[in-house]
Amino acid sequence: MTLHHVQLACPAGSEDTLRGYYVGVLGFVELPKPPALAVRGGAWFRSPGGADLHLGVEEDFRPARKAHPALIWPDLDALAEKIHSAGYEVTWGEDEVPGMRRFHTFDVLGNRLEFVAPG
Repeated sequence: MTLHHVQLACPAGSEDTLRGYYVGVLGFVELPKPPALAVRGGAWFRSPGGADLHLGVEEDFRPARKAHPALIWPDLDALAEKIHSAGYEVTWGEDEVPGMRRFHTFDVLGNRLEFVAPG
């Protein structure tokens, strides 16, 4: 079994804001949503490493502050600098996970994201 995608929530009408962050800051590519799903709003993205992240409209949106996807990223330092330079907080993990470097950040809507790399 393998994971197809991870979904986070977003408020209605936030698609352009999401594009600015996921495409503009992180370098993801936006994926077209099937027409039957596109009418619901939200957006789908693919990371440079091939992980799919779907953001779906939730009527009573509250950002996921604890639950989060962890995305493998080869150059954590460069990504952390890019995120920080764009004005977002980056919090590096200590040595809690042996053999893994990692940091957390929050997307433009406040959803928690983790980026990891072996080493």
